[in-house]
Amino acid sequence: MHIPFAERVKYYVPLKMEGDAEYILPTETKYVGEMKDGMFHGQGTLYFPSGSRYDAIWEKGLVVKGTYTFSDGLQYEAEHWHYCDSCDRRFYTEICHGLKPAGISQLTNMDPPRKIPEGCYDCGDGFYNPATRIIKDYRNRFLRNADDDEHEWIIRTCRKGWDEIVGHRPKL
Repeated sequence: MHIPFAERVKYYVPLKMEGDAEYILPTETKYVGEMKDGMFHGQGTLYFPSGSRYDAIWEKGLVVKGTYTFSDGLQYEAEHWHYCDSCDRRFYTEICHGLKPAGISQLTNMDPPRKIPEGCYDCGDGFYNPATRIIKDYRNRFLRNADDDEHEWIIRTCRKGWDEIVGHRPKL
């Protein structure tokens, strides 16, 4: 695993990080854990700017075993993942705190949801402007340019910053 930049590391071996470390990547993701030969090695946690985290056991920069936890406390399960699927479409906060009364829909796991800028989409880690094909984080900092596949996925599935009248569908 190549990491181009770090702000703080507690122990140095010439040109390599070694021992217990706190390592901040350019994306503001922070690694706290053990390092060996300049690579994640042993127990360590990646803390993401969104508030989620990845706890793992690493070997020479590669994950041996890990657990991803979303910012709301929901843990991802690679096997038998049934969160917000066609059988149970509730958000995790609705599972924990119950459903809202009729007429007050919860649109996202975050309640109230973020306000989406006009003409943009909320793609999960920021806002997407289809006119520029740029995704910016929720603090309006550049994240990435969307390729054709991501553009199509966002347009097809993500929440948008405007309402549309969709009308009646006689046949489903």
